Amino acid sequence: MKKALILTAIAAFGFAAPASAQANNFSFFITSSGPGDGANLGGLRGADQHCQDLAYAKGFGDVSWRAYLSTIAMGGEAAVNARDRIGDGPWYNYSGDVVAQNVDDLHSDNAHLTKESILTENGDMVNGRGDSPNMHDILTGSNLDGTVSTAEGHDACANWTSNGEGSAAVGHHDRQGGGQNPTSWNSAHGSRGCSQSDLQGTGGDGLYYCFAIDANQQEAFRDE
Repeated sequence: MKKALILTAIAAFGFAAPASAQANNFSFFITSSGPGDGANLGGLRGADQHCQDLAYAKGFGDVSWRAYLSTIAMGGEAAVNARDRIGDGPWYNYSGDVVAQNVDDLHSDNAHLTKESILTENGDMVNGRGDSPNMHDILTGSNLDGTVSTAEGHDACANWTSNGEGSAAVGHHDRQGGGQNPTSWNSAHGSRGCSQSDLQGTGGDGLYYCFAIDANQQEAFRDE
């Protein structure tokens, strides 16, 4: 009887989800882990599902989650821009802090994106430059403005299906390091390769960003 009452209380009051995030429309996180197969994420659908699964485990699977990833035009399929697949915002991290009001804010100096604000679905910070191991290379396949990177050699790791050959644009979540745009959260440089060891060898771990789509926008994104 006592156990039943406890379970009823959990269902009624939503204790399965972090209270601070729940109260502040939790809608943005960096994955605490990747699928573990380098940049082979199972394409965009597989990457989205990983976002959805991580959010579900924390009690936030009742909205649609999208990976912030771009893809090149390949195999008769049109290119996809990461900025076009994450809804309109605003987005809040686990702590309830707004990281950006809208897509334009997200890709401007107005975005509140730092190592301290880019938290996982568990509310944790991810290792950055100076930590061991460094994991600040975040998969995006994108330019600074959130459009697909078509720089020489960039193929978004065969559109997120390769764990070997290829390369993808990565950002630095801690806004530090080397590369063409070392302080960029979404487009610092290209990856050395697409395998897990290649990603780890240059300061990554196959992590990426996830954004929640507002309930009013879900229908428009359902069939992508």
